Amino acid sequence: MAQVADKVAEAERRERETRQQLRSPAVDRGPYDVDPADLAEQWAARHAEWRRIATLMDDQGWPVYSPEQDVQGSTWARERDAQREGALARRAAWQMERQDARDELKTQVWLPADTSRRLRAIATRTGLEPEQVLAQLADRVRMDDDGALTVDTFTPR
Repeated sequence: MAQVADKVAEAERRERETRQQLRSPAVDRGPYDVDPADLAEQWAARHAEWRRIATLMDDQGWPVYSPEQDVQGSTWARERDAQREGALARRAAWQMERQDARDELKTQVWLPADTSRRLRAIATRTGLEPEQVLAQLADRVRMDDDGALTVDTFTPR
């Protein structure tokens, strides 16, 4: 119980300090400093949570805090874990998309009329868009030692 009381007092002190920093004139923060408003909100939330735990322990007569007995706290912890995992998964997917976007090549190709007609005919027969046929063609191109480009016979899919 004494440790929880210490945590409540520490959170209260830190919440007060971060709120005071918000009211003080802006200082030049380094690139690794955290957002003071965000930090103040975090300490306010920690203060509220430590007060909730202290009240719960007092109401239940617990000499020691046990997360397994704290139904609400355990539920919130599971929700935070799920949110964190979701955020990490979204971040990983976003990073993969960014990497893929850097690796992609988007271009506009102007083809002569006869080549364009042949490409459209091939695309129509295969059920693909002309861009898809060109992408498959480009995917199969090899460069010989002498710099000549070659493509083995293939069927667009």
